[in-house]
Amino acid sequence: MSGIVRTQVVVIGSGQAGLSAAYFLRRAGLDSVVLDHSPGPGGAWQFRWPTLTYGKAHRVHDLPGMPLAAAEADGTRPAAEVVAEYFGAYERAFELPVRRPVNVAEVREGAGAEAGRLQVVTDAGTWSARALVNATGTWDRPFWPRYPGQETFRGRQLHTAQYRGPQDFAGQRVVVVGGGASGTQHLLELTGTAAETAWVTRRPPVWREGPFTEDWGRAVVARVDERVRAGLPPKSVVGETGLALTDEVRAAQAAGVLARRPMFERITPDGVAWADGTVFRADAILWATGFRAAVDHLAPLRLREPGGGIRMEGTRAARDPRIHLVGYGPSASTIGANRAGRAAVRELTRLVADTPGPEPRPDSGPDAGPGPVPAEPGAVSAAV
Repeated sequence: MSGIVRTQVVVIGSGQAGLSAAYFLRRAGLDSVVLDHSPGPGGAWQFRWPTLTYGKAHRVHDLPGMPLAAAEADGTRPAAEVVAEYFGAYERAFELPVRRPVNVAEVREGAGAEAGRLQVVTDAGTWSARALVNATGTWDRPFWPRYPGQETFRGRQLHTAQYRGPQDFAGQRVVVVGGGASGTQHLLELTGTAAETAWVTRRPPVWREGPFTEDWGRAVVARVDERVRAGLPPKSVVGETGLALTDEVRAAQAAGVLARRPMFERITPDGVAWADGTVFRADAILWATGFRAAVDHLAPLRLREPGGGIRMEGTRAARDPRIHLVGYGPSASTIGANRAGRAAVRELTRLVADTPGPEPRPDSGPDAGPGPVPAEPGAVSAAV
């Protein structure tokens, strides 16, 4: 691609949030393109470790207009495979305009003839758009805490994003750091393969019994929403839900596998050490310490608040109504991403309609695409 390609809306990312937004954009009849840096469909799910089966993963909510029911029948398959196949089938079924692999370098204000528009600069060219849906998630920004002596450790240090399964730790002593779902999943998998594990968290884990009700879920989302409305970095929706106390977890607790220890004071060449003199000799440290929002490419737009986050009004960035973030903050769950995609497109439809100047629509060539997505049996309403 050469020169600048004009479109009405650019979507960055083709995970759950990006595909949901793309679906509603097509149904609204808006010209759009989805730019995705991954090698194939599946969003961040395609990078999950092979031993994370679909049955063990947090539930992937159906994308709008096409259920995942057929794939749900086999919970023993890797979640990465199940979700990648589903997302790929979804892209094909609705002929979504996904371009990959495309790496977005930055989003900036246009100048001259492009004034008032957004310039999405990538390694495949530049797109000029009236509006942007950012759906980049968090997988590309793993969070690595820093502790004294970390650089002296002679063993292996890796993050959840690099974890490929328990077989890499056979016969080793492993420190797992982090009190979220990934940390507990790693510990359960390492049992019987690693020689010994130590589970370390900053705060005591919060275990939750019973079903996750809708009222309780809304309360969790409301807490996350409160932070982004205040311009603070969002906390994970999944992190706010606590840890499910399943039969497998109870058995692991009884066996001492999930015996939590407080955070160590420092890292030594041979392991970790606490202030009271306790030490744990380790061959590996696995940092299950979460992720941060991947929004650095939006830096030229100066959307961040003094608190470090992007202040949100619904899905819209408070500082720029052309920018919508889906899968960010309260919409960073599979069901939340669907709702956010629809809400964003509802606002963008009005914004584009109020912006003067027709948008040229390609009728042929590599950038041409089919018209709006037709209604499907059982699909969600087309109203946006």
